[in-house]
Amino acid sequence: MTSPWLGPAPLLLASTSATRRLLLESAALPVETTSPGVDERAVEAASENLSPQDLALALARAKAEAVVARHPGRVVVGADQVLALDGTVFHKPADGLAAREHLARLAGRTHALHSAVALVHDGVSDLFTDTARMTMRPLSADAIEAYVACAGEARICSSVGGYQLEGPGIHLFEAVEGAHSTILGLPLTPLLARLRAAGLLRF
Repeated sequence: MTSPWLGPAPLLLASTSATRRLLLESAALPVETTSPGVDERAVEAASENLSPQDLALALARAKAEAVVARHPGRVVVGADQVLALDGTVFHKPADGLAAREHLARLAGRTHALHSAVALVHDGVSDLFTDTARMTMRPLSADAIEAYVACAGEARICSSVGGYQLEGPGIHLFEAVEGAHSTILGLPLTPLLARLRAAGLLRF
């Protein structure tokens, strides 16, 4: 299979997220990954007056710039996602109890997933966001416990909000508005459009 990629080296993803890597590979792009080594909470502390959407952009940019500094000349993609409910930002739950509390707060309400991307190519940064809106079903304490038993403690603690839509978390929702790749943390269609505009794709 011929790749559509025209870059001189594989696309460099400033993330160790297996989900983001798989999204890019599913589009037949050659991908290398590296940890950005960014203290996300420090970036957030320095960005306390930003909206959740702009915070996602600041985090994606910090990751991309940290990797570009170590790998000059590469095409680098930094990405981050912020979950917000009524302006309150949620982080990955520290443990199973915190995950259950997050699920209880999100239940019966609509929250936003702001997925941000920073594309750095030839010294130029292109930043953008895409937002998905997720309406969770009303959930009793028993329903949350049944979900946890199905998904497992490790899985509910590995994702913001305590769910993974591509797994058992799909059972929690009554409505989902937004691109699937945006929900997974990397808005693929707008990213491909930018790579195409930069002359990095065959078609």
